[in-house]
Amino acid sequence: MVRWEPRAKERLQAAALELYASRGYEQTTAAEIAASVGLTERTFFRHFSDKREVLFHGQQNVLQAFVSGVEDAPDDASALDAVGYALRAAAALFPDELRPHSRMRQAVIEQNPALQERESHKLAALATAVAGALRARGIAEPAATLAAESGSTVFALAFAQWLQDGEQRSLAQTSDDVLGELRSLSATRTTPTG
Repeated sequence: MVRWEPRAKERLQAAALELYASRGYEQTTAAEIAASVGLTERTFFRHFSDKREVLFHGQQNVLQAFVSGVEDAPDDASALDAVGYALRAAAALFPDELRPHSRMRQAVIEQNPALQERESHKLAALATAVAGALRARGIAEPAATLAAESGSTVFALAFAQWLQDGEQRSLAQTSDDVLGELRSLSATRTTPTG
């Protein structure tokens, strides 16, 4: 008979992050993560497919927030305005009290090339999903892909700024500010010389 373990997934995630931060991702095993919170390795694998997944669990929620933000944008919103709605929807998943956890997670990712690659894939999947949502709104190519890729980049830059020591702005405000930078760049028109 399987015994129910309250909040096992959350406990495993917290323990994994602590161990990855203190010992290193590569040096930590799934069995050690489970044992550190009094669970078995089998329980770990009931919740996560591998030890990387502990860091990337919840990715689908972020992706869905972006898509929902695009879908909820007013009908007359431009592609970039719809991306702004998506950025705000995703930012709602990252309240300020989550910042210390996110900083620790990002530090672990930055120390491991395989995790960095997984993070890049996450951003690419995000851009693909947003482009699809924009096309579903009737936004044609290349505008849908340009706006989606820009939104993914804005999110990555805003998230990095939000994690910086001393940063006081919310992720929503940081995203708005970075999106504003992008808008000001695109408003500046120059003719290339050649």
